[in-house]
Amino acid sequence: MQEPQLQAFSERLLKVIQTQTEIAKLGLDLGDVMDLVATRAQTLTGAVGAVVELAEGDEMVYRAASGIAEPSLGMRLRRDASLSGHCVRDGAPLRCEDSETDPRVDLDACRAVGLRSMIVVPLKHNESVVGVLKVMARTPNAFNDDDLRLLDLMSGLIAAAMYHAAKYETNELFYQATHDALTGLPNRALFYDRLRHNLAQAHRESRRIGILNLDMDGLKPVNDHMGHRAGDAAIREFAERMKQSARAGDTVARIGGDEFAVILPRVEHREGVAAQMQRIAQSLRFAFEFEDRPITLDASIGCAVYPDDGEDLGVLLEKADQAMYRMKRSKKAGANS
Repeated sequence: MQEPQLQAFSERLLKVIQTQTEIAKLGLDLGDVMDLVATRAQTLTGAVGAVVELAEGDEMVYRAASGIAEPSLGMRLRRDASLSGHCVRDGAPLRCEDSETDPRVDLDACRAVGLRSMIVVPLKHNESVVGVLKVMARTPNAFNDDDLRLLDLMSGLIAAAMYHAAKYETNELFYQATHDALTGLPNRALFYDRLRHNLAQAHRESRRIGILNLDMDGLKPVNDHMGHRAGDAAIREFAERMKQSARAGDTVARIGGDEFAVILPRVEHREGVAAQMQRIAQSLRFAFEFEDRPITLDASIGCAVYPDDGEDLGVLLEKADQAMYRMKRSKKAGANS
């Protein structure tokens, strides 16, 4: 390796070490760790996308994603017909120079995501390969041996987090990877996975499903004036009330810091979705006490209905998001008038 190349590689190694420090700050939230490592793996290798896939039964499931892979979060691939599945089986890093000519890849999935070349490295937990870390490019032959070595180091960071999050049970590992550490709710990855499943089912059965997008109102002032312990307590209380007001079969998820979402898998009409929105809103509209001080909870909520508002996952989520922001703007306008 020539000196300029060695210097560049050393600089990237320092960034891997910095990532390890950031992971330590995240604690045991395995979902957040996987999100961070996917993002950093993409940046460090010059990729256009990265993904953490976990092996679940006969499938590989996108559990964290960045870049061009982000819209495919929750996607499932056949384990025996994908490069990731081969990586899990062999327990060794693999490289695809061109997805159009490589017989090991799921060509339809590659085209759907928009990739032409990739490298995948195994993720190991308790000596077993439980998934892969993958980076991708839009052009053939985009990665070299240095990229592969760096990706292998990044996979080790996830493996260490897996060990600390779930030291013994593989089932516990999957729970940690798919649930929010603070609230115990399904996280963003599991929400997308279940939404894809529900949309496919609704399409087959010609029925509606509802999607709610919720944003907590007033969390920042709580954090600013009462501290992050109070903010965390507010998030936990918010999550608990949402769980209590949800129907059997609904999925309530925490998809970001103060963002939540709900899948309503069986609704007859939009009025039913509106009624559930109202039920959740009412459950939030009274204060709770934290260390003898009242904290007020509220949320801005938007909804979308399949297939009325669209059939594509991204379109539906965007519609729900837009409706939520309209409500938030309306509340601010009312407060200022």
